[in-house]
Amino acid sequence: MPQSVLIVDDEPRITAALMTRLEASGYTVYHAINGLAGIEAAALYEPDAIILDIRLPDIDGYETCQRLRRFPTLQATPVIFLTANVQDEAIERAKGAGGSRFITKPYEACDILRAIEELTSLRNAA
Repeated sequence: MPQSVLIVDDEPRITAALMTRLEASGYTVYHAINGLAGIEAAALYEPDAIILDIRLPDIDGYETCQRLRRFPTLQATPVIFLTANVQDEAIERAKGAGGSRFITKPYEACDILRAIEELTSLRNAA
């Protein structure tokens, strides 16, 4: 069964490009345009990894991640924060919210693919 990834981001160009790259790499990809929809999609699909933007139109990525971690089935799911915010405070807040990795925009798709592979391998080995 192919691995699945949920992208929670409201920027259509970034999301479309990332979805195309992930699908071409064999992933099943789900998408949500805001934090609340992302939480619902994560609970429904239980993806193998979640890519999460910090700036979302409803609740921010930090709050979204904290809420995701309340679901027993999502507690160990890797959450990769993908954002243009490069401040140390943002990185620390992402870690504190339960984030597994932090990648800044602009990004290289290979960095995201590598992070997904590393984090899901670690999760599956545990």
